[in-house]
Amino acid sequence: MAGRRESPLMRAGGAGPPLSRGSRIAAAVVVGVALGCLCAFLYPDGLFPRAPDSAIHWPRRAESVACDTSREVGRLKSRLVLLERKNAEFKKQINELSMKLQLSGQGKNEALYKAGPFGTVKALRTNPTVIPDLSINPRLANILEQVAVKKELIVALANSNVKEMLEMWFTNIKRAGISNYLVVALDDNIENFCKSNDVPVYRRDPDDGIDNIGKTGGNHAVSGLKFRILREFLQLGYSVLLSDIDIIFFQNPFDHLYRDSDVESMSDGHNNMTAYGFNDVFDEPSMGWARYAHTMRIWVYNSGFFFIRPTIPSIELLDRVAYRLSHEPKSWDQAVFNEELFFPSHPGYEGLHASKRTMDMYLFMNSKVLFKTVRKDAHLRKLKPVIVHLNYHPDKYDRMKAVIEFYVNGKQNALERFPDGSE
Repeated sequence: MAGRRESPLMRAGGAGPPLSRGSRIAAAVVVGVALGCLCAFLYPDGLFPRAPDSAIHWPRRAESVACDTSREVGRLKSRLVLLERKNAEFKKQINELSMKLQLSGQGKNEALYKAGPFGTVKALRTNPTVIPDLSINPRLANILEQVAVKKELIVALANSNVKEMLEMWFTNIKRAGISNYLVVALDDNIENFCKSNDVPVYRRDPDDGIDNIGKTGGNHAVSGLKFRILREFLQLGYSVLLSDIDIIFFQNPFDHLYRDSDVESMSDGHNNMTAYGFNDVFDEPSMGWARYAHTMRIWVYNSGFFFIRPTIPSIELLDRVAYRLSHEPKSWDQAVFNEELFFPSHPGYEGLHASKRTMDMYLFMNSKVLFKTVRKDAHLRKLKPVIVHLNYHPDKYDRMKAVIEFYVNGKQNALERFPDGSE
């Protein structure tokens, strides 16, 4: 008996009787059932779950997603274009508001902006445009909406005294392919004449002060009216290229404007110095050591051809000139126009704060430049001007026809029979 081995159960349980084989099987079944219940609780979908239907049909889903993505990309692109346009509009509004803010702060003690590094600072040149007031003249506003291009147009005043030149004026405008132009008719005859030739025309409402001059006045008297008439155009928010009718158009002038100033005008100057300004030294020998005095000179702007933007300084300019012409009967509109533009503030006088630009004298050519210089120079003869203004010569009609022969029909000797000046 000493060699008999005892089972572990017998050793652990002490002296209890050994388990039967059936009891062991029952215990195993109980353990198995318990493990099964535990797995069912922990893994309700099983240890190896079946692939979902979406995975089985993934090719069809992929095609659908691709179509949806393509449509979404298209929508996003359209949205991007729209946002870019709005962004450009906002930038424009920001620039305009910034300029208005700077203008509103002029004269105040506090500075609105800090100065940048040396050589980077530039003053405000382009004044903001006025807010259009359509109530000023609804009938004119309707005409301008149809005629103007980008809120810009050529405007000329005419009465029956200049009917022949007016016809030449609008004929050449049409030849140059310009559509945005308007004749302000100062009498019934010109109004009917323009309508019969399919020329855009505007006849103002009756006004004795303007009508009496408009119907019978000569060139200078009629020229003075434009400063009163143009005011409404500017108040309606339109930029105007004012043109006398002794002007011939060869190109579209709106392709050659800078639009960075209140006024852009052609010059009566005939070379770089007289057109764009120069330092003129005045000599007074009796002053001894100080005999030389430096002066600044520039030949006047031509009040018969200038581009004016709808800004506050521009409207103030028109008001100043119109007022002086009505109170100084012997004054000349071109002289007054230049005095108001150029004279600085001084004791007893407050100058006009308007920005200005001189047009290229070879593109916007006066007749002195043409007959005294250009026609005699082999290289300058090849240039094609935008306009030629026959302002220096009284025989306007004949010279206008000759200028057309030279530049339009290519007749090289068309200008030779005329003297430099007038006889």
